[in-house]
Amino acid sequence: MTRYSLVSKSHIQELTSRIQELYLSDEIPWIVGYSGGKDSSATLQLVWYAILQIPLEQRNHKPIYVISTDTLVEQPIVAAWVNRSLKSMGKRAEEGNLPFKPYRLTPIIANSYWVNLIGRGYPAPRQGFRWCTSRLKIDPANRFIMDMVKRYGETILVLGTRKAESASRAATMNRYERNRHRDWLSPNGSLSNSWVFSPIEDWTSDDVWMYLMQIPNPWGMSNKELMAMYREATADNECPLVVDTTTPSCGNSRFGCWVCTLVSYDKSMEAMIQNDDEKVWMTPLLEFRNEIGRLNEKGRIDDHEYRDFRRMNGSIKLYESDNRPIPGPYTKDRRAYLLRRLLETQHEVELLMPSEMESIELITLEELREIRRIWIEDKNEFDDKVPAIYKDVMGKDWIEPIALSNFGEKEWKLLTQLTENDPVLMDLCASLIMLEERDSLLRGKRSMVDEIEGHIRRCYYDDENDAASFKQRQVELKELSLEQLDSINLEDGSYTP
Repeated sequence: MTRYSLVSKSHIQELTSRIQELYLSDEIPWIVGYSGGKDSSATLQLVWYAILQIPLEQRNHKPIYVISTDTLVEQPIVAAWVNRSLKSMGKRAEEGNLPFKPYRLTPIIANSYWVNLIGRGYPAPRQGFRWCTSRLKIDPANRFIMDMVKRYGETILVLGTRKAESASRAATMNRYERNRHRDWLSPNGSLSNSWVFSPIEDWTSDDVWMYLMQIPNPWGMSNKELMAMYREATADNECPLVVDTTTPSCGNSRFGCWVCTLVSYDKSMEAMIQNDDEKVWMTPLLEFRNEIGRLNEKGRIDDHEYRDFRRMNGSIKLYESDNRPIPGPYTKDRRAYLLRRLLETQHEVELLMPSEMESIELITLEELREIRRIWIEDKNEFDDKVPAIYKDVMGKDWIEPIALSNFGEKEWKLLTQLTENDPVLMDLCASLIMLEERDSLLRGKRSMVDEIEGHIRRCYYDDENDAASFKQRQVELKELSLEQLDSINLEDGSYTP
């Protein structure tokens, strides 16, 4: 059966009338999600033209916030496109007396990708530990939405979600659609006092492209340039529109974080580099991303050798299959290596980028400051490696010569010699030294004792094998009955059934 496109003049006019009616029907502000991709562009474009056709005296009936979340590790080409778009939106809205208010949202520094990966040592995100999505994308948007709810009481989110994106997306949208209390407004499943309006919910990817190619962008950007970005991110360098149901669409191209390790390979970045000689400057990004997300023969990220055998809090958890400790955060050496490689990648990109392009910043100074603070204050690594790595790679002094500790690299080397380079003993000694420096005059004896005990517990084991044996022994003891526990020789810990 032939499917006809929804993008007809009558359908667009119907959507326009629906948008205008919803906009004028109450005082609830709108928040339009804009990612710079095709779906959000088409949605915002529909809303923009609908508001533009409202009489001038009614256009500013209520604000329409356009929010775009920058994870700080966005694909650079797309990030630049979005930033230009937001600036253009603000200018056009002001010139046309329109209610659109663009906002670029970013995660708080404590939640940024590099602060967690390099600062705290979180392992690269994977399906079993997807720590990035909420911190980088969801939290910034939710904070903005909740601020608007506190200010206005309610909000309406205008999103470019489509049922044709996936079966799970369709099922979710259909479920919320059944709970609608107002026409076209579905309840928000995660935020109270917030409603969702999806103007293009029944469109296909080809409908979206047909609309964008037929109707020019109203805030001054080029939809053809947008399509070119998708085309370059497709391996075969083709971006056909409606031919038949088997025709591939540009909608299959996805833009996201350039460091994303939730997929095996970054096909879009690989295609961009392959399809455009001017994009060769992204090669160092791809190489660094592939190094972080290196896969083993089972198709899993292979980084266990770079991770501590203890969890972040020092506890031990074993694999059920072979009773080996489940690895925790990246080690000190690995974190320092990743910071060096990131700054080297930044330097390589700067050398390769065309002179007419605006420079990009892979890691911000605020993130570097926070990483430095975490290493010294939270992880007690008082050798203060960040300034040294920065100067070695970037060829200039660290921006802030202020010392965060009375100890430094000289004392760290001495402690390394005294502990014979034993990483666990080194960890314990460094933690106790920093605890004494920070807290001897600031807190009571009880809190000091508790923290000392915590550090000793964290560094109780000789090595990974000792930790595994100790944890396995704990598990075995928990399974014993009270009578069996009484028969344990408490002096040597032996037990004979």
